[in-house]
Amino acid sequence: MEDELRCPSCKELFSEPVLLPCWHALCLSCAVGLQAPPDSQPECCAPDPAGNGPDQEADKLSILSETDSGVVCSSTSTSSRPGSYVGTPGNGGFPPSGGTLCLACPVCQKMVYFDEGGAHNLPKYRAMQHIVDKYQEARNVRLQCQMCEADPREATVACEQCEVLYCDSCRESCHPNRGPLAAHNLGPPRGSWQSSSTRQRGPGDPGATGCAEHPTEMVCLYCAMCKSAACSLCLRDRHAAHPHDVLPLAAACKAQKTELSQNLQQLSERARSTTEFIQRLKGMTDKVHEECAALERDVDDTVASLVGQIHARKGRLIDAARQTRDNRVRSLREYVARCASHLQATTALLTFCIEALKETDSTAFLQVGGMLSVRASTAAGSWGAAEGVQEAARLPLLDLTLDDKPLRRAIDQLTFVQLKPPGAPQLIPEECSAENNSVTVAWQPPGGGSGGQRGPAVEGYLLELDDGCGGEFREVYCGRETICTVDGLHFNSLYNARVRAFNSAGEGEYSELIGLQTAEVAWFSWAVGPSSSVLGGSMGSGMSSGMGMGPGVPQEVTVSEDATSASCEGYEHRVVLSSVGFSRGVHYWELTIDRYHSDTDPAFGVARADVARDQMLGKDDKGWSMYIDRQRSWFMHAGGHAQRTEGGVQQGSTVGVLLDLETTHTLRFFVNDQPQGGVAFRDLYGVFYPAVSLNRGVCVTLHTALDVPRHLLTTHDEYLNDIVQS
Repeated sequence: MEDELRCPSCKELFSEPVLLPCWHALCLSCAVGLQAPPDSQPECCAPDPAGNGPDQEADKLSILSETDSGVVCSSTSTSSRPGSYVGTPGNGGFPPSGGTLCLACPVCQKMVYFDEGGAHNLPKYRAMQHIVDKYQEARNVRLQCQMCEADPREATVACEQCEVLYCDSCRESCHPNRGPLAAHNLGPPRGSWQSSSTRQRGPGDPGATGCAEHPTEMVCLYCAMCKSAACSLCLRDRHAAHPHDVLPLAAACKAQKTELSQNLQQLSERARSTTEFIQRLKGMTDKVHEECAALERDVDDTVASLVGQIHARKGRLIDAARQTRDNRVRSLREYVARCASHLQATTALLTFCIEALKETDSTAFLQVGGMLSVRASTAAGSWGAAEGVQEAARLPLLDLTLDDKPLRRAIDQLTFVQLKPPGAPQLIPEECSAENNSVTVAWQPPGGGSGGQRGPAVEGYLLELDDGCGGEFREVYCGRETICTVDGLHFNSLYNARVRAFNSAGEGEYSELIGLQTAEVAWFSWAVGPSSSVLGGSMGSGMSSGMGMGPGVPQEVTVSEDATSASCEGYEHRVVLSSVGFSRGVHYWELTIDRYHSDTDPAFGVARADVARDQMLGKDDKGWSMYIDRQRSWFMHAGGHAQRTEGGVQQGSTVGVLLDLETTHTLRFFVNDQPQGGVAFRDLYGVFYPAVSLNRGVCVTLHTALDVPRHLLTTHDEYLNDIVQS
């Protein structure tokens, strides 16, 4: 903080500081010594003939206007406050009329012009004087007894209730440890009590500031437009034109202290984070040495195997590594020095502002509260320049590796490759999931190690899944994304997933494995889009769009909003497929007939993805179906009819379909929980989609995610036994 308390001219602690319009301060004696007539101002502050000199950068607030600053030209005017100054030069570079003396700020070179009173007209920087006094008192304090009448002796104890300092003798006589005083807490002496007590008893009580123009009135108001304190008579005389801008003195002080406190909080957070960042930079220096040592060992090992050809270049390679280390260490030290310097200035301003917040004199604080808020806000904003340093510090430290493949052919061109294979990506378990027969795997890029520095560049990722039975892994995705959904997997299977990153230097290590369990039973609906969202039962290698199945729902077919009910308005049959296909497992689903006319014969079964949609299911070789009317049913595939079975359907009937792709690879049908004929089709291999073909007068509803009914499963097991016996 001491840097904030030194005069920019004499470099000593402020003595009788005064405040310039640019918010910089000077000792009164320094200001008097620097002032001069306008025609003899220093060359550095003289106006440029083109009008581009420092006058152009002067304070744009007009201090000649009473509505702006409450300051007029003459100190002898009866309507002005005592001790006024003229102001800054106009745009033409000429001093204002009435200005007989000028002063250039040593910090920003802005000019201020005075009348005959000169620098004595500048307002006293009371808050600065108070802080300097307390700073000097804290440095050279010798706490004295406050009860000694003649020569005060050094205080040895303080009463927390009385807030008075005592020497040993005065404590015995003035504060005996008996009676009511026995309950008081006595502790070591504290300088703040003595300072506050002295200020309370002194004649210049800062808390009881009188008005300079009206000695009988106390300053109790603050004009936000003029930025000056006033009494009630001043409000009537000079501030009547803008009464809405007048606030109680305490409220204005509290508002500015609140604003300053908020800015200081942000500045304090910046200072804290920078302190941690500096410590990290210092720790990174050791890491540089460690990585350089590792690099040297790598060089030594490679050179040892090629000693006949590479021995002459060994020293130069190590020198190159050490030079890289030295450059990096030098850069880190420069970053440390730069950040430390910035932090020192910020800490000084922070401490000074905290001391200013302790100012009990509202007028004195309001004199600089706005300025300190601006400085604190500006200082907080200046930390944005440190982001470049932080970005540089996150770069790889010594990302070098020795490439020995072309060594024997190009020994003279041996050098470092400034890239390493990336590390292992980290899976994000909370974002990985399995739904129906698809899994979603999410991961984050490989970390750069300790210290927050960036790791080797990543050009893409490879995602691999096993076959759901603990078998070999196969690649299902290659790209730059960090999340992938794989569709068309087997139901009721546990898939293990792993991912690794790669770049031009090679492939990195695999991540840890994660297991994802697909659904035990299939949930699906009618496919209403232009293509199927999944390819059931086979390993997909793309994203969630899956493989296409051609056109979606035929034009004559209407599907409900939940995609479970379907009906057809045309007389010709139209095929509707489900959104999921199967290639493994035992699956069972049902369809209820919600509407049925006597002259229709709907067909139920399975189909390939490219089945014909404009004819009855089973007419071509891509469909396997049972078509049924009110009295009988037939099984049909590739246009051939087989196994006529008595018994039909009506409105309210339920048709069950049992597809076994695990053991028997057969398809069976049930009507109202009773077998409809024997095994309809055998030797089914590949991918099959549940399907139905409808024509006018039929509406069906699909029911999925069903376990095979026990009595139907018993019938199916009997069939399995017959196959085994045969």
